[in-house]
Amino acid sequence: MLPQNINAEIITIGDEILIGQIIDSNSAWIAQQLNLLGINVYQITSISDNNKHIINALDLASSRADLILVTGGLGPTRDDLTKSTITNYFNAKLKKDETVLNHIRQLLEPKKVTVNELNIGQADVPDNCQVLHNAYGTAPGMWFEKNEKIYVFMPGVPFEMRGIVKEELLPRLKQYFKSPAIVHKTLMLQGIAESMLAKHIEPWELQLPSNIKLAYLPSPGIIRLRLTARGDSQKALAGLIDVEINKLKPLIEDWFFSEQDEQLEMVISKLLKNNNKTISTAESCTGGKLASLITSISGASEYFRGSVVAYANDIKIKILGVPAEIIATNGAVSQTVVEIMAQQARELFNTDYAIATSGIAGPEGGTPEKPVGTVWIAVSSHNQTITKMYSFGDNNRERNIQRTSSSALNELRKLILLETEGE
Repeated sequence: MLPQNINAEIITIGDEILIGQIIDSNSAWIAQQLNLLGINVYQITSISDNNKHIINALDLASSRADLILVTGGLGPTRDDLTKSTITNYFNAKLKKDETVLNHIRQLLEPKKVTVNELNIGQADVPDNCQVLHNAYGTAPGMWFEKNEKIYVFMPGVPFEMRGIVKEELLPRLKQYFKSPAIVHKTLMLQGIAESMLAKHIEPWELQLPSNIKLAYLPSPGIIRLRLTARGDSQKALAGLIDVEINKLKPLIEDWFFSEQDEQLEMVISKLLKNNNKTISTAESCTGGKLASLITSISGASEYFRGSVVAYANDIKIKILGVPAEIIATNGAVSQTVVEIMAQQARELFNTDYAIATSGIAGPEGGTPEKPVGTVWIAVSSHNQTITKMYSFGDNNRERNIQRTSSSALNELRKLILLETEGE
């Protein structure tokens, strides 16, 4: 049985991480899962697939953590050295696991993949480990216990690792120790800077009970407010957090859009489906980002009809019917132009709603009158068209596009609610 206050260390193995070829998303995801169990992540380490590096990392991790989780280095090719290294580290011998071998054959043969000696070799596992079934790949996970420490090795392929964690690792960990009750609740906000929000809700934050912690998790255009409560009773903690959220909501109603950890495109999806409404987009500065976000949600075909990426002025004129003289007089980044874009998109695609964007994403193209980060957004329905200008004041192109997209979706959310809440 592990101690109640358990520390974990995550080790990722792979030169591709160290040279920046891929981003280590595995550690962040694993840390989230462990946090939900009340397990503290003490350290995250990335190392190369090298015998000495692996051994040193395991020795150091075992000196400061009770649970060591390792991803990567378990592939079938000869540059994956982790399995041979840990076999020696745990004084084991390799043995053929027939269950793993049968799974490898069942996984590969229907795909017309010839099962060769490299694939078969993945069924060789240290004889003193517990095998963790990998339903989505050929490299099994492995669980070791040594000197009252637990070591778990998993493949680095994200969807394979996640399957092992959810289906094999977490159930085992729940049996090994009694963790304190922990409750998380996340509120999603759009349209306010982190520092302004912190100042605005400071009196509420200062009165929070000592066992509730507040975290600000900002990204361009969006802020997550996460409340975490720890104690003995899950039910009591949930009730305590609900009391505090009810105090907070009136303070953040201008920016609050969801009480679940979900993005605006999911909120929009629910609103459109629940109200049997459709949407289209006409995009200039966002370059199709809005359409991409909307269609990232499964089932978007029920409500999304199409998009015009009218990046060039002649497309705005020929496809969306914006009069050339209006662009010449007002400029493409203007209230009138974006209004017409939204209205014409709604007519063109025969939708209930449309969003249009036009702005200067940067880092070039700004003027004293319209600096980089100037954006016009319009949302249009059969009843009205609402426009709003934003001045993001940022020369970073990616952040400006992200902020424009989240702002546009939030304006659409507010318009849908305005028109449907009374129906």
